[in-house]
Amino acid sequence: MTHPHRTSDTGVRARFLLATAAWTVLVAAVLVAVPLAFAGRLPDPVASHWGPSGQPDRSMPPAALTLFALVWAVVAGTSLVGLARTRGEIRRATRVWFAAGLGWTGAFLIGVQAVTVAANLGRDDWSRAASPSWEIVVVVGVAFAVGALGRFAGRLGPDDAPPERERPGPLIDLDTRKRPVWVSTATAPWAVGLGVVAFAAALSFAAAALWGLAPAGWSTALPLALAAVIGLAVSSVSVRIAPEGLTMAFGPLRWPSRTVRLDRIERAWVEWRSPVQVGGWGVRGLPGRATVMIRGGDCLVVRYTSGGQLAVSVDDAETGAALLNALAARRTA
Repeated sequence: MTHPHRTSDTGVRARFLLATAAWTVLVAAVLVAVPLAFAGRLPDPVASHWGPSGQPDRSMPPAALTLFALVWAVVAGTSLVGLARTRGEIRRATRVWFAAGLGWTGAFLIGVQAVTVAANLGRDDWSRAASPSWEIVVVVGVAFAVGALGRFAGRLGPDDAPPERERPGPLIDLDTRKRPVWVSTATAPWAVGLGVVAFAAALSFAAAALWGLAPAGWSTALPLALAAVIGLAVSSVSVRIAPEGLTMAFGPLRWPSRTVRLDRIERAWVEWRSPVQVGGWGVRGLPGRATVMIRGGDCLVVRYTSGGQLAVSVDDAETGAALLNALAARRTA
């Protein structure tokens, strides 16, 4: 089916990507130009951190101020590339939160860099740098204001119709003499690798603490162990569809798990989604409108009878959606 906003939405996509790319370049240029413009009036090194007393307690070379631009390039550039690679139109909800996040982050980095430069400006030694106070409040306030403007800008233009209104979900015939079961998985190898590395590092710090080599090792081992558990838990998902409903199990141990009863499911379909669209990897969104994002690509999307949705990135999602629709149709027949 051809959607009435298809042509105009394509224009919205192009304009949105162009505007976000322009903002990315502008912020990067400011973050590079400001330290270079005031390089002759800054001490070497410059104060980079202030303690609870308000006095500077850490320093760094003036050239390190351009690291703000590097951080911005990695954050904004990666996000922008991911958004540009998404298929089809960019939905309004994605535009709103992407523009708001990009606006807030860019303004915040410029503000923090500006405050750091101003505190060091004209000082002959970094230890005599001024102590920022009300400037921090202004930086945060301006960042939120720019984020709000980005959110408003993201709402401009038409919104593409939800995919479930454009096409019916797939359907297959069932043999009433057999019990149909479908199982599929999706795995993020990089998440598994990070989880294993974090777990190994946690064991190393714990062992060092037990042997007295690093008494403070426990303070590092515990956060690393927690990060390993969370990373491995969201590194893979297994989906099982049977007459009872849909069951999701997470991680290599297939725990924790969650079951959605068949009587709660209205229908299912397949939708292409990316981590950029849903805000990252793992379980994203709120209850009733959540996405389990393990890898970008086709997702099995389930609509509840209550009106909510659940999307899961899983292989062979088309077959899973067809079986769910057939089971739901047989239950209501």
